[in-house]
Amino acid sequence: MTDAHGERRPAGELEASVLAALWAAGAPQTPGQVQLSLGTGLARTTVTTILTRLHDKGVVERRRQGRGYAYFPGQDAQDAHGLTARRMHGELDRDSDRETVLARFVAQLGPDDERILRALLASDGR
Repeated sequence: MTDAHGERRPAGELEASVLAALWAAGAPQTPGQVQLSLGTGLARTTVTTILTRLHDKGVVERRRQGRGYAYFPGQDAQDAHGLTARRMHGELDRDSDRETVLARFVAQLGPDDERILRALLASDGR
């Protein structure tokens, strides 16, 4: 999907933005309402597609409103950071050689990220 300037967005960026808009609203939102709150020039159909995907993943719930749906974060929904972590787990689960994938991931970390990861591992990631 592209932004208003025709540039392709990173995977998951739109999902995170839509989820953040739902969290900020504090009440169920229609795709049109989410579109307005994002203010990014996205088509309503694009927002609807993103909401449907989030619903299919179990991240958001919906209820019938008129001819369509109003969406809201599910009880188990996470914030945008949680959604990113969930995508990372999904990518890791797609490959049978987890050790190689993790090794290559760690090898590509910058010094700051490596320091953060080491600190998280030392504290059991909590």
